[in-house]
Amino acid sequence: MLDAQRESAWQGDGFFVLPGFAEPAVCKAMLERVEQLCARAESGQNVAQAFRMPEPALREAPGTAAERTSKLFRIHRDEPLFRAFAREPRLLACVAGRIGPDLDCFLSQFIFKNPGALGQPWHQDAYYFPFDRGPQVGVWLAVTEATLANGPLWVLPGSHREPVHAVEPDRRAHAQFGYVEITDHDMSGAVPVLLRPGDLLVFHGHLMHKSTDNLSSSMRAAMVYHYGAAGTVDATLERKGYTINDWLPVLRGGVPVSDDA
Repeated sequence: MLDAQRESAWQGDGFFVLPGFAEPAVCKAMLERVEQLCARAESGQNVAQAFRMPEPALREAPGTAAERTSKLFRIHRDEPLFRAFAREPRLLACVAGRIGPDLDCFLSQFIFKNPGALGQPWHQDAYYFPFDRGPQVGVWLAVTEATLANGPLWVLPGSHREPVHAVEPDRRAHAQFGYVEITDHDMSGAVPVLLRPGDLLVFHGHLMHKSTDNLSSSMRAAMVYHYGAAGTVDATLERKGYTINDWLPVLRGGVPVSDDA
């Protein structure tokens, strides 16, 4: 259950923040494990179902594989640390209040914003989700600090009440594959979401948001999960010819699903 202030924020703004949701040790462990997986993926080793997306502007940059990575997808099933967090009871109780008592986690992505990386233009996550029902809910765990300099999220309060808008391709040099941009809406009311490690942002799939370029010398990192109602029909594969979604049961009848279920 949410307190009245956050319930009001969800209804009015389409998002809210839970400060200090995760312990620093959890954030540290997540980052260390993803760094290992990125190194394995870049060298061609087995990483099960995980999918690494390099950062276009940093493909040839020196440093570690993680420092050349944009996102690592699909780690919520095979990686115990990330599967456990996807089923964290406090998190699921929060999401269930937005969707219902039967939930699946259908997408996970560890997002890097390394120094020199571009931001992502204005978009709605629901644009990428051709499903037969909604809403979907995203949860964004700040693994490192998100500051104005290192490319935080910006959100447009109240835009979750908008339908999914038409988009244009992101035509910038070094734009990431699949990035698009909403250009038919007034974004002047946007606000930055500045987070400390362990803070959790919960947001509606229709909420318009973007990130800015990382102009600092420090990494901005986050672990993101996307949830939908169990039984959702997902047409991503049929419409796009590929999918990175992986529907993992996490809650049934309001009870978290265990690995033994």
